[in-house]
Amino acid sequence: MTPVDAETALAHAPPGHKDELRLWLRMLTCTTLIEGEIRRRLRRDFDTTLPRFDLLAALDRVPTGLSLGEVSQRMMVSNGNVTGLAARLEAEGLVERRVRPGDKRAQMLRLTAKGRRDFARQSAAHEAWVAELLEGMAEGERGALFLLLGKAKLSVRGALTSEEVA
Repeated sequence: MTPVDAETALAHAPPGHKDELRLWLRMLTCTTLIEGEIRRRLRRDFDTTLPRFDLLAALDRVPTGLSLGEVSQRMMVSNGNVTGLAARLEAEGLVERRVRPGDKRAQMLRLTAKGRRDFARQSAAHEAWVAELLEGMAEGERGALFLLLGKAKLSVRGALTSEEVA
């Protein structure tokens, strides 16, 4: 039996009734389903977690490295969360800490060669998993959804004040 989520519970509402809420719940449900499956597969195939994957991904995008603060901003988590995670990844030889040139108080994190190799394997699997999860949609449907979600993103950003976004 498939569990009933909030979006499914509203499925029988009359057309036009709570459309915005139903849309948001559908987007949230899709995100939650995909994220849950990605978490499960990362654990199963790589004995790792999504936060570890996300930190490696952030460092992979900037080969010269990032400060702990920059990593926490990109991951939208606290510095404390990044510090503990970085320490564990460093102990495993996946990341290294270096002093930031010109500021001996700031530490930079970057992937080690082992970290780059491990992340490359995880990233390739991640990409294949997402493609598999969305393969039930035709290419044109994925393209149309991408464009519509872009409009939704602009709508949300436009509704927020600059204070709320910051």
